Amino acid sequence: MKIRTITLIFALAVPTCIFAAHPAKLGKWEVTTEVDMPGMPTKPQPMTHTICISKDDLEKNPEATIPKPRNRRTGEERNDCKVSDYKINENTVTWSLKCEGGQNPVSGSGKIKYTADSYDGTMEMKIGDREMKVVYKGKWISAECDKK
Repeated sequence: MKIRTITLIFALAVPTCIFAAHPAKLGKWEVTTEVDMPGMPTKPQPMTHTICISKDDLEKNPEATIPKPRNRRTGEERNDCKVSDYKINENTVTWSLKCEGGQNPVSGSGKIKYTADSYDGTMEMKIGDREMKVVYKGKWISAECDKK
């Protein structure tokens, strides 16, 4: 009887851990990205862009909420990146990332900690044989996103 009770408790607890509520607030976010790459003669200027986090993102594809590497010239997000080990623990999201297309393969891991209207995060990445650190600062702007 004790084994059944323990099994039932475990079975009920596991989905709660796996499907924890996402800490991101729905709507439009302004995200500033700073890159630090040792050995570069000058530090790149921070990049700021906006993203929209929708209910569908959080329910069907929460990995879409994490920042992906962007082309420094165009600002476009790389579309060859795969997220793995995506985890939510209270107000913190962690993940691993691998981008294998293009000239520069990228691998790394990141962490974002949310508050009610902002977040701070970092991602340690390796691009080819070079290492870099990306710092993210997100600020919630509004519940409404721009129409596409």
